[in-house]
Amino acid sequence: MGIIKVKDLVFEYIRRDEEGNVEGITTAVDDVSFDIKQGDFVAVLGHNGSGKSTLAKHLNAILYPTEGTVWVDGKDTQNDAYLWQIRQTAGMVFQNPDNQIIGQIVEEDVGFGPENMGVPTKEIWERVEESLKAVGMYELRHHSPNKLSGGQKQRVSIAGVIAMHPKCIILDEPTAMLDPQGRKEVIRAVRALNDVENITVILITHYMEEVIYADKVFVMDKGKITLQGTPREVFSEVERLKELRLDVPQVTLLAHELGQEGFPIPKGILTKEELREALDGCVNVLF
Repeated sequence: MGIIKVKDLVFEYIRRDEEGNVEGITTAVDDVSFDIKQGDFVAVLGHNGSGKSTLAKHLNAILYPTEGTVWVDGKDTQNDAYLWQIRQTAGMVFQNPDNQIIGQIVEEDVGFGPENMGVPTKEIWERVEESLKAVGMYELRHHSPNKLSGGQKQRVSIAGVIAMHPKCIILDEPTAMLDPQGRKEVIRAVRALNDVENITVILITHYMEEVIYADKVFVMDKGKITLQGTPREVFSEVERLKELRLDVPQVTLLAHELGQEGFPIPKGILTKEELREALDGCVNVLF
């Protein structure tokens, strides 16, 4: 069993009237199963309402399954006895960093989680230092979070989760409220945590460029996983992604359109460098 295992997960939102009678039921997650290994970088894509954020909230027991089971590091999320251990193992970073930052000084905010865990004071400051260095925010440790940019605030939020020493970080659209530079800063920090610290990363997003370095991609629609594979395999399905109301990276789309025009370009081009090499190959073939 991996660090995260989901089996036959179903989650239903139940709407009730003022008297408590059921008015309707919406199935937000519908029969989802997967197994994520320690150190994996997994991206979950989907348009608004596809169920991806609802799925994310099951991975550290914010929500409980209507049916099926979720295990975090071998522990069933529906067992209340494991709740604290599960949330320590799988940290959550939300869309709006202002909802997670509570300290008046950056380093105090990052130390809040370990302090609540009862970590000794000396170790708390060691964790704060290593966490801020991991996300490139150590030089701003004495600043007020309120004076930081959106990307910097989100990196402080991530540092606060890292300081709790999780094995897994779940990021629920962490760059949705950021400008392009802020998005790059956050994704760069996340990739470094995965590469250097071997922290499992589950990234919920609708920005296609953020997932090209993932090990595995799940594409959700109507509560189900409708596509899965490596980024190259998933982005080879350009027409299918369009049907699911999703974009593809611009370079992938350009390569796809060139292929439709008869250029011998492989499917699933992910970077400008790959496209350049493919076009060089085309020149050699054509001339």
